[in-house]
Parts: sequence; C-alpha cells; structure tokens
Amino acid sequence: MYTRLCAAIARLCLRLGVAGLVLLIIAVLYQVIGRYIFNDTPTWAESSAVLLVLYVTMLGMAVGVRDAGHIGLESFLALAPEWLRLKMELLIHVLVLIFGLLMAWNCGLLAESVSGYKIPTLGVSEAFKYAPPALAGVLVAMFSVEHIIALVRGEEVVPSWH
Repeated sequence: MYTRLCAAIARLCLRLGVAGLVLLIIAVLYQVIGRYIFNDTPTWAESSAVLLVLYVTMLGMAVGVRDAGHIGLESFLALAPEWLRLKMELLIHVLVLIFGLLMAWNCGLLAESVSGYKIPTLGVSEAFKYAPPALAGVLVAMFSVEHIIALVRGEEVVPSWH
C-alpha cells in the first residue's frame, strides 16, 4: 500500500513538473515579447519563472530519488558480493533519507523565518522560495523509506513513469 501511495505521489509530481515547465515557457515567452516587442517588461514574469524553476527542479529531484535516477556509487556495487551490496544499498538509502529529513527541516525553518516578507514583484510571501525544497525533502525521505522497505523484502521499486 505504501508503494502505491509513493508511486501515485511521484506520478502527481511528474504531472505537476510538466505543467510547471509549460507555465515556465509561457512566462519566459511573455517576458521576451513584453521586453522586445512591446518595450514594456512585465516585472512579475522573471520572479514567477524563478519560482517555477524551483518547483519543477525540486519535484523532479524527488522523483529522481524514487526512480533511482540520482547520482550514486551504485555502479561499483555491481561488482561486490550480494551480502555487501545489500548492506551498502541500505546505507545509501539511509543516508539519502537523513539528507531528505535535514533538507525538509532546514528549508522549513528558512520558509518560516522569511514568511513575513513579500516578493516585491509578485506580492506573495518569500516562504514560497523555500517551500519547494522543504516539500522535496519530505518526498525524498518518503521515497527513501520505500526503497529501504523494498530492499529488506528483496523487491524492486518500479519507476513512476511505467
């Protein structure tokens, strides 16, 4: 059941990431058209594009962790004996879990500390800049737990895009 939940969340993140990319393209196109055709630069377009890049990147990073698309030293483990490989893979996922928890906690603290300030060109809280990495940290932790459970059971985590 936990695997189905994580897979559904990862697919939702992928869909939101694609929607974010489309919105990002629209914002940048609007900014370029406003600047070079109408000679009137929309001030909100750049700030919104930066926020969209943060959201798309963080969601994609979390899904990359779930789908084992992250950079790791697992290629060396293919040469290791089975007993060592399993222990090292568990260690890798525990370290990624710790990283995700620390990322969620610290970015949450950052978001809270700047929540009273506004992004001038958008009129929204500065916390919106730190919410994506905080959310991604939670997702990374969830997906790492999924990998740990799968390793202990001797199963594989099926990638989200299947």
